[in-house]
Amino acid sequence: MKKLALLSLAIVLVSACTTNPFTNKKTLALVPNSQLFPTAFQQYDQFLSENDVVTGTAEARMITNVGQRIATAAERWLNANGHQGYLKDYKWEYKLVNSDQVNAWCMPGGKIVFYTGILPIADNEAGVAAIMGHEVAHALANHGQQRMSAGMLQQLGAVAGNVALKNEKDRALFNQAYGIGSTVGVMLPFSRSHETESDRIGIQLMAIAGYNPDEASKLWERMKAKSGGQAPPQFLSTHPSNDTRIANLKAWAPEAKAEARKFGVTSFQN
Repeated sequence: MKKLALLSLAIVLVSACTTNPFTNKKTLALVPNSQLFPTAFQQYDQFLSENDVVTGTAEARMITNVGQRIATAAERWLNANGHQGYLKDYKWEYKLVNSDQVNAWCMPGGKIVFYTGILPIADNEAGVAAIMGHEVAHALANHGQQRMSAGMLQQLGAVAGNVALKNEKDRALFNQAYGIGSTVGVMLPFSRSHETESDRIGIQLMAIAGYNPDEASKLWERMKAKSGGQAPPQFLSTHPSNDTRIANLKAWAPEAKAEARKFGVTSFQN
């Protein structure tokens, strides 16, 4: 019975894997986009109804304009690489929300929020494009779907361990070790890998959209200065360290310019 259950689980996991065109990796998709996107869209609308959305300003128009340029760059890349129709279920939306938070985020399916608090760090339109490219990349790489799938597997592992262990003391030790081990050893590295993927995809998209990819590392230098260099150790964080991101983005900028040249882009806006 256990072998049958394990075989069934293996079949489900294999059938739930899809290959992402931007990462060329097989990714886990236990929750299909057909279910995930509508839920995300509803949550996004609810968030907007409960927060102070900025409209009619130059900054709000810039957020929309940059978002549209990045999304167009993504579609151009997909079409050129034989992935026409990949974005058919995406419904791009870009909103500026009045908040001191130094943050921006993207929900599955292309629903993006910028907080006004991040605009001084962005500093210029190319800085906004670096952030936008990163957030759009999360949606394109289906990172939300992967995190949800990984969380489901993490919970499944916890349940399996508790069922297998009959002794209450053993279960308590297992839960403690499993909680720390699966988070530090699996979930946090998983999240950091997503951030790195989004940085790499995003810097290419901003370049194809005509923005200077050299501005991406400068953005993170400003982020580092804003934080005063205070951050948890990288292995305990959901994100790579500022220094890691800065070094990566500097190294990837020439590649991004080379990719943009394939689309006829030879000059870049700051």
